[in-house]
Amino acid sequence: MTVESKKELRSIFNLKKIFFVLLGNTIYCAGIVAFVLPTGLVTGGTTGLGLIVNHYFGVPIELFAAIFNTVMFLLAVVLLGKAFALTSLISTFYFPVILGVFQKIEWLQDLTDDPMLCTVFAAVSIGVGIGMVIKAGASTGGMDIPPLILNKKMGVPVSVGLYTFDFLILIGQMFFRDTEKSLYGILLVMIYTVLVDKVLLMGKNQMQVKIMSEHYEEINEMIHQKLDRGTTLYRTESGYLHNKGFLVMTVVSNRELPKLNQLIMEIDDKAFMVISQVSEVKGRGFTLHKHLL
Repeated sequence: MTVESKKELRSIFNLKKIFFVLLGNTIYCAGIVAFVLPTGLVTGGTTGLGLIVNHYFGVPIELFAAIFNTVMFLLAVVLLGKAFALTSLISTFYFPVILGVFQKIEWLQDLTDDPMLCTVFAAVSIGVGIGMVIKAGASTGGMDIPPLILNKKMGVPVSVGLYTFDFLILIGQMFFRDTEKSLYGILLVMIYTVLVDKVLLMGKNQMQVKIMSEHYEEINEMIHQKLDRGTTLYRTESGYLHNKGFLVMTVVSNRELPKLNQLIMEIDDKAFMVISQVSEVKGRGFTLHKHLL
């Protein structure tokens, strides 16, 4: 691959990354404006902190988000380094802008007044939005920064820091929200936390298949020829009869698994298979282009 081609691919990758960071923030803000603000739900993160400041001091949420995100960005530059801070630069300035734009769209705030629907759809939009930003290799800024600083300076796990700050922000809102909305808010945070993890793993889950068979050579060749997947052979010895042989290991997608199972059964219907889901696979044929020999 030429230097020009590499530069072009890098440019396309950066544009794709920026696109998903902007899209993720847009979905996040749309959920906040459509489902959280109209119903007064309790939530965590920068938005939750903004709701507290707005209640006690009357500061508009989008203005608070702009100021808070800027301060957190400067802290990230000083304490976490410029390289990391740049990943949150887009979110830092785009989030409050798009939040303010959505707040001016009246029909967006009149979609539903059902608290359960608002909780579910708010959680989906926040979880998907944050997940897309993080998956793009960026940061949403704001309340992402303090847990990362604590992790670097004091060794506190990032997940513990995130949950602690969200919990404190939820408590802060409970003083001026009724109990029912507080409970909905807790449910909201729980759902979007799970969804963030799901989005981060989306498209990366693969199936690892280990096959024990006397016809391992035929199965090995079949996987190469009909599925175009790589394999690894392990020398094996059975525990009872001490028969020696080979185990064929391969990784396929969820959609390819039924086909692989069918093809193996056609070769050896007594084959012993162990199938397990793996969270992510990297390397040739997955994250790198196939190199045909």
